[in-house]
Amino acid sequence: MQTRRYHHGDLRAALLARAEQTLREKGPGALSLRELARELGVSHAAPSRHFKDKQALLDALALAGFDRLNEALTASQAAAGTSFAHRLGALARAYVDFALANAALLDLMYAVKHDPEASEALSAAAQRLGAMTMGLVADGQRSGDVREGPVERIGIPVFTTLHGFAGFAMSRVLSAEEVESGLDDVIAYMLRGCAA
Repeated sequence: MQTRRYHHGDLRAALLARAEQTLREKGPGALSLRELARELGVSHAAPSRHFKDKQALLDALALAGFDRLNEALTASQAAAGTSFAHRLGALARAYVDFALANAALLDLMYAVKHDPEASEALSAAAQRLGAMTMGLVADGQRSGDVREGPVERIGIPVFTTLHGFAGFAMSRVLSAEEVESGLDDVIAYMLRGCAA
């Protein structure tokens, strides 16, 4: 019988990468710390140094997902210019691109963030996403491109419209062509909905 080694160069990162691959290919039900350890060639106890249980692994995956999504959205804003319309369009495209490339991960991110036992780090990462949308709306109000009123009353419909479209795109309810052309329509709809 082969003895599995305990040490690994960066076991935490390897576990997260392999777990995300499993999540993408088979869904969250297929994730098992013991199976991940076997696939990575380490002892079945080795993952417990980084994740106390499967839920801790799922939380870490969701947190990494929120971090990557926030990075993508921040990068979209840096390249978008200064107009509200361009910034909203860039945010929408970056969000939908992330959703299409990471459908299972995005589903997990939203499922885990609503768990009453979600970690403070996970809650903070989810709040950063909301704050970015609300900040964009507030900037639009200051520039006169967005109507006056409570930022949340304008930002929440914008974000839920975008997230709903991304959900249809992720679940393949929409074809690739419908996603491409439809996103332009969704952006125009959001712009009209919050226009001054």
